[in-house]
Amino acid sequence: MATWKELAAAAPEIADEGRRLILARGDGEALLATVRGDDVPRIHPVNVAIVDGRLYAFIIARSPKRLDLESDGRYAMHTHQDPAAPSEVMLRGHARLVTDPSERAKVAAGWAFEVDDGYALFEFDIEIALLGSRPTADDWPPRYQSWKDEATTSA
Repeated sequence: MATWKELAAAAPEIADEGRRLILARGDGEALLATVRGDDVPRIHPVNVAIVDGRLYAFIIARSPKRLDLESDGRYAMHTHQDPAAPSEVMLRGHARLVTDPSERAKVAAGWAFEVDDGYALFEFDIEIALLGSRPTADDWPPRYQSWKDEATTSA
């Protein structure tokens, strides 16, 4: 799996547009899909941030999505869409619980809301990134670009 920094080095257009779309509403927002075992997938709105080349989200500690991420780790993330310019970025990979207090403090320092012990911090490693470019609602079909972490496919 790759970090956001590694995605940006390998596929700068996808990473640049992904960052723009994540920050389009001002405080880093996306939709997070999680799974656990044979359960049905769940979709959750989350705040996300790219800090030091890594993609993070604070997840409510007592939530089903935290249990999903801890027990399974697989995720898909999708940016919100602007109806007037509906470009989109989708990411897939695995999440890991961050337990290092200094890493947590560094990420929390610039977070969009006040973080306390009621939140668990996850880093999202990226296996696949897909950009669908549509500068206006009339642009159809989207122009797709994709990237897959080569280290994941060769492992």
